[in-house]
Amino acid sequence: MTFEEVLPQLKSGKKVIRSGWHGAELYVKLVGESKHEGKKLNPYFLINVSGEGYTMFTPTVCDILADDWNIIK
Repeated sequence: MTFEEVLPQLKSGKKVIRSGWHGAELYVKLVGESKHEGKKLNPYFLINVSGEGYTMFTPTVCDILADDWNIIK
């Protein structure tokens, strides 16, 4: 799947991953709008990395143009 195809899935709460990643990456998910210290926190992507936990994820150009995205079941 392309990033354009998985983006609506991310928005609906699904977790996704690229099959081209062969590391410890488990999945990417979208965290919706929330509040932090009383101020608006905009939506953002998190990636779950085995043994490390979560970190912020910003898709690269290669990620956006890739066609090997999959939905985690």
